[in-house]
Amino acid sequence: MKRIILALAAALCALSLIAQTPKGVKLRFVEGSDLTLVGNLMPDTQNPYHRVDTVIFKGFTKGENAQVRMTSGMSVAFRTNSSIIAIRPKFGEVQYPQNSNGIAGHGFDLYIKKDGQWIFAAAAARSPEFIDKDVSLISDMDHSEKECLLYLPLYSELYSVGIGIEEGATIEAIPVPFRHRIAIFGSSYTHGSSTSRPGMTYPAQLTRMTGLQFLSLGCSGNSKLQPYFADVLAAVDADAFVFDGFSNPSAQLIKERLFPFIEKIQAAHPGVPLIFQKTIWRESRSFSLAAEKNEAAKMAMADSLMKIACKKYKDVYWITNTDASMKSHDSSVDGVHPTNYGYTLWAESVRKPIVKILKKYGIK
Repeated sequence: MKRIILALAAALCALSLIAQTPKGVKLRFVEGSDLTLVGNLMPDTQNPYHRVDTVIFKGFTKGENAQVRMTSGMSVAFRTNSSIIAIRPKFGEVQYPQNSNGIAGHGFDLYIKKDGQWIFAAAAARSPEFIDKDVSLISDMDHSEKECLLYLPLYSELYSVGIGIEEGATIEAIPVPFRHRIAIFGSSYTHGSSTSRPGMTYPAQLTRMTGLQFLSLGCSGNSKLQPYFADVLAAVDADAFVFDGFSNPSAQLIKERLFPFIEKIQAAHPGVPLIFQKTIWRESRSFSLAAEKNEAAKMAMADSLMKIACKKYKDVYWITNTDASMKSHDSSVDGVHPTNYGYTLWAESVRKPIVKILKKYGIK
């Protein structure tokens, strides 16, 4: 009986986190991909919500194959005068990472433009047992026309995203509200691990900070400068590339793979800037001797090779001031992944260097 009561309490708590559609109000749903998809790395995938078409690109492990089909970094842009916004999702594979909450993993995060800025409006997720049920994000707005940006889940594959508005209201696609196409390939940091909601990844924050469109290919634990990921990036239509490439691979893998990785991408994108970031300081290093040894070796190898790469290859850059930690070293969730504020610190630390480099190429 106690377990039943606890289960009911948990279900009621989950429902209380979801805005309720007023009784008697009918909704109509429009497919998100029929509006404007933002941050999609490859716009021509067979499933529009996949970041990489795994029918075409091969070589991934089973885990990587699942990750590149997740919607991390993608959002839907639209204009509506509805007072209600709801979601009718159809999920494929869903993961439930222990260091990320449900809203980040399989939920939806709504921003609305106000006075020229993207302002957080609402976020919600269903509990796993109701994951394919409708999600009401917000139900009591005014009827003014609003520009909306709906961030999609970080650790889920989607087959469909129906965006619900009240009957009689209008909804239409708007142009991509950000400039250019800048691809980011990276680790769980880029994927958004430990953020509280999808709009708080550092690529998403950089996009809102700069007005430049960052296209995320974050793959938790799997950003290891693999040649088959270089094949993917070689096929991406991008004005520039940013890499969180030294967070996952060992020092030996960095030594073996870095220069061939650069050369393969440069062969496909001559004259396009490739901007590499130093991996952030993992706060688990403070007392763990093994973590300290491993991280120090990776950082030393990356630093020595990137100094050579910047001289050896034109259009290659190295940003070393990457920082996601407070002075107290108290801005991580698990000793590895930052909190929302940690990711804000990261975005702020690289924003000016990235913008300065991009301006050299007329990307502004």
